[in-house]
Amino acid sequence: MKKILLLSGILSAALFSSQNIVLAEFASGLTSPVEIVNANDNRLFVVQQNGIIQIIQPNGTVNSTAFLNISTKITFNGERGLLGLAFHPQYATNGYFFVFYNNTAGNITVARYSVNSADPNTADPTSEKTVLNITKPFENHNGGSIHFAPDGKLWISTGDGGSAGDPNNNSQNKNSLLGKILRIDVNSTAAYTIPPDNPFVGIDGADEIWSYGLRNAWKFSFDLATGNAMIADVGQSQTEEINRMPITQAGINYGWRCYEGNSAYNTTGCANSSTMTFPIAVYNHTGGKCSITGGYVYRGTAYPALTGKYIFADYCSTQIGILNADNSIVWTSAFTGNNFATFGEDSGKELYVAAVNNGKIYKISTTTLATGEHPQNSFKIYPSPASGKIFIDGLKTRNNTAEINNAEGRKVLETKVKEDQSIDISTLKSGIYFITISSDHLKIYSQKVIIK
Repeated sequence: MKKILLLSGILSAALFSSQNIVLAEFASGLTSPVEIVNANDNRLFVVQQNGIIQIIQPNGTVNSTAFLNISTKITFNGERGLLGLAFHPQYATNGYFFVFYNNTAGNITVARYSVNSADPNTADPTSEKTVLNITKPFENHNGGSIHFAPDGKLWISTGDGGSAGDPNNNSQNKNSLLGKILRIDVNSTAAYTIPPDNPFVGIDGADEIWSYGLRNAWKFSFDLATGNAMIADVGQSQTEEINRMPITQAGINYGWRCYEGNSAYNTTGCANSSTMTFPIAVYNHTGGKCSITGGYVYRGTAYPALTGKYIFADYCSTQIGILNADNSIVWTSAFTGNNFATFGEDSGKELYVAAVNNGKIYKISTTTLATGEHPQNSFKIYPSPASGKIFIDGLKTRNNTAEINNAEGRKVLETKVKEDQSIDISTLKSGIYFITISSDHLKIYSQKVIIK
């Protein structure tokens, strides 16, 4: 099960030495996996879009009996199905967990279930308690992430209702639950109650809303080390975006359908852009990219070089992206044949990624590329900012090649390092770039450089 299947070299910013993202096949034989969750133990729970939740044991074997099967309750096609799962913070004692699915009418349903009191590897399928039911006008754009925040409240992402261009303007409509992050309290005998500090309690707007102006957040996650939620919002036709939301900041408007990424889309009737919060990072659809799959900020312990990096993917290009501290994005090469639909953490916060098309779960790791006799701190690429030409100090190898990628991870130049250890950058536009130096195809150093 632990056979290493895929290696893809990526560039890195300063303080992030040359790395490989390594995907090791962990489990297979699943059907349309769209969510990976842990219950604070050594199992992984994989949500299948067809309405079934499977358990994966620590050795990668899939239990023969499903944890939950609600396939008769859902609509499974296109973007619809069973999409989300969250275990109650007191799951170990109350046995409650929550799911997000499209019911047989296609509407969004959030429901609570209970574990089987006699078998921790199965749920009680008769224990359903409906929490939310939201009518949808179209089939696509359902959202589907659900997570408990540290305050014990359940957060839910919903899509804008579907079609293209949000024709009903749901995302900007504060009285619609579509195109939102919702925040509710499920710790009462009622289906749910409204937290009194939600931003629209007592004023215009649905009380359940925490933030709005999202198109189709697929997916969001919490980075508790910094107190942020990381939201990956799928774009319309040009731009995918990453939003960073402080958990304590309520009422944020992320701009859709007024803006797609940082660009105006349909500003008719929109508030001033100064009232909106724009993404911290965007990327376009060059290189076959089409749709962002949100992931997690790495907070595991096995791979310190990834610590603090937001790991995500593009569904179509089959590349994994890394968001650096300066909000620049670097990309792996394509993991061909894998349409990544979700990421997940185990109880130790190590990362996994699932390919919806082939039913495989991969564990994410990284290895530092060999540096020969040259530790990273013996090198220096200067000057920065630079123009015309840059130089490498400390380079003793021969047959050196420089590969230069832009901030979106796209290679813009590959050239030989000259005898005077210089690189001609006169053809490059101003911006942030990542330079990797290789000797006979062995990557020995990388650094971020600003070109003016």
